[in-house]
Amino acid sequence: MELNAVEIGELFRQHMQQEKQDKLCRFRHLNAYVRKGQILFAGSSLMEQFPIYEFLLDFQLPYTIYNRGVGGFTTDEFYEALEDCVFALEPAHLFLNIGTNDLNAPEDPMDHLMANYEKILQAIRQRLPQTRLYLMAYYPVNPTVDTVPRMQEIFRHRTNERIRQASERVRQLAQRYGARFLDCNGGLTDDQGNLKREYTIEGMHMYANGYKPVLDALLPVLKEIGAQQ
Repeated sequence: MELNAVEIGELFRQHMQQEKQDKLCRFRHLNAYVRKGQILFAGSSLMEQFPIYEFLLDFQLPYTIYNRGVGGFTTDEFYEALEDCVFALEPAHLFLNIGTNDLNAPEDPMDHLMANYEKILQAIRQRLPQTRLYLMAYYPVNPTVDTVPRMQEIFRHRTNERIRQASERVRQLAQRYGARFLDCNGGLTDDQGNLKREYTIEGMHMYANGYKPVLDALLPVLKEIGAQQ
């Protein structure tokens, strides 16, 4: 029997939810072997797809960095998964990039996003008071890249202006919670302020060449961390 668009969408949603749960299950097993007190990257797909392991090898960087990003995560989901994605690793330094999926909805989610982000920070501060927090600015998008209709619908809401506004509010949260705000977007944009076409898969996620400028911007921070250890 042929499925209609709504049924296909629901099957896709169920598949994505199962995939998220599978990743968390794998994290629980991996977390038994981590070296606590290291550097942790956590968040949604834009953090999950950061090829940090390869970069550590490619450039012989002397850091231990774990990645607990989960594609598709919203702030609601990340908050519920803090045990597996953050607490179990007891990181000394935590880099966060979470919240852009909250911007995909047609209604204005900004207040909900920021309330959740603050709740996440409060939980981390309570459970891991010594962990140093680094809150990353959200990466720009490029809505002009030819892509599937679903992405064009997302770009109607996930605009660079809303991303800029959300990043500014994350900056304010960083000040309030004694975290460090990191804007690593300097080398990512074209003359129109969009994510460079050569960096992006479908206007939102990035290839490794897009993450290289981000790594370059992070290296001074990582060197500071290394000097403290």
